[in-house]
Amino acid sequence: MKLVNIHKRGLLPLLILAWGTAAGQAPLSLQQCVDTALAHNATLLIERNNAEVGQGRLQEARANRLPKLTANGDYRYYGDLPYQFMPLSTFNPMAPEGQFKEVQFGVPHNINANVQLTMPLYSPQLYGGIQGAEVAAGIQGMQVQRAAEQVVQEVTTLYYNAQVLHHQLAYLDSNRLNTEKLLRNVQLLRGQLLAKGTDVDRVELQAAQLASQHAQAESRYAQVLDALKLAMGMPLGRDLHIDTTIAFGREAQYLPATTVEHRLAQARSALLRTELGTLGRSRFLPSVGLMGSYGTMGFGYSKAPNDFLTFRTVSMAGLQVSWPLFNGTAINRQMVRKRLELRNNELQLKLLDDQQAMRRANAERLRAVALTNVANTGEQLGLARTIYEQTVLQQSQGTAALTDVLLADQALRTAQQDHLAAMVDYLKADLELKAATGNLMQTNN
Repeated sequence: MKLVNIHKRGLLPLLILAWGTAAGQAPLSLQQCVDTALAHNATLLIERNNAEVGQGRLQEARANRLPKLTANGDYRYYGDLPYQFMPLSTFNPMAPEGQFKEVQFGVPHNINANVQLTMPLYSPQLYGGIQGAEVAAGIQGMQVQRAAEQVVQEVTTLYYNAQVLHHQLAYLDSNRLNTEKLLRNVQLLRGQLLAKGTDVDRVELQAAQLASQHAQAESRYAQVLDALKLAMGMPLGRDLHIDTTIAFGREAQYLPATTVEHRLAQARSALLRTELGTLGRSRFLPSVGLMGSYGTMGFGYSKAPNDFLTFRTVSMAGLQVSWPLFNGTAINRQMVRKRLELRNNELQLKLLDDQQAMRRANAERLRAVALTNVANTGEQLGLARTIYEQTVLQQSQGTAALTDVLLADQALRTAQQDHLAAMVDYLKADLELKAATGNLMQTNN
């Protein structure tokens, strides 16, 4: 069952244009308000930006697989050249073994320039980090969906509240007109000595009470509209008019779908399993990387008679393997903690499923009861209106007392409030059922 008459999707650009031209004079349907909120709600925009940050982290993690190329250069001047000890037999073959001579090697001026390439071939931490970043990016995407559902639920609730308050104002306007008409009749009868002064006072008191209730309802209606504007990302200074038609027809049947909360819990379990697998592999598997460099080395001497500066090419390529042998018990402790977190998350997932099943069953029962109450209170409202009109007619003919009219008026107002309350209960129950079955993002047609 669709509760509100709305237009089709695809009117968001026209809606935005209307804000700048007609200042929102045309009444907006629920779907138009939802579409506007999904495009402009500040909280949702923040979540979308966070999702973009998550995608950036994923790209950053993937970029670590690419080769890294660096250019290096340095110049060194040795005021005192480094010493090295050489066996004395190097200079004198007859020298006894175990004797050394200190020798200075090199030249004062040293220039190094090279380009170095490093590329990871396999690393448990690197590839585990990429997998974790992929799952985390998916989680942030689902958090955007959850925020969107919360925005839809908030906007829908505010829209329904505004509709109900609008109908309450309409009832109050009708009651005020009836009371003003009754007051004129009583004043006329008072002038003919057919009514007491207290009768006039009682009707005037009722009129004052209705005026106060009307002012309070207008204030609440304005507050709800402001809250709706804020949820939609609409300037508070703009006028907002909603479609006030509340239509009740055939009950909608919502097919159960996987909720965002369920998918989030599953994604968190997948992230914990990924982290657990990365920790397990990092204990035993090596990290392998490719490295290489190409450059030149310059040697210079600046004193006569052997003043010179010469350069020689240097190149290198190789593999680097890092194999963990013992890293303490830190990783084991982390794995124990991750296993406990995974177990808790699985228990939470089961609890969430049970809660969702109970939530759906309760919402279905409440909606069925509320729909019956809407029909019953509607009939009671029609009957109360008929009784009031007949009593007013009888009072004008002198066959009914003013007390009977006031009692009939009170019964009419009670029936109006009961009918509004039944509609509110139904709208809330239907919205809750949509949320419990994962159909909040379903288009309202």
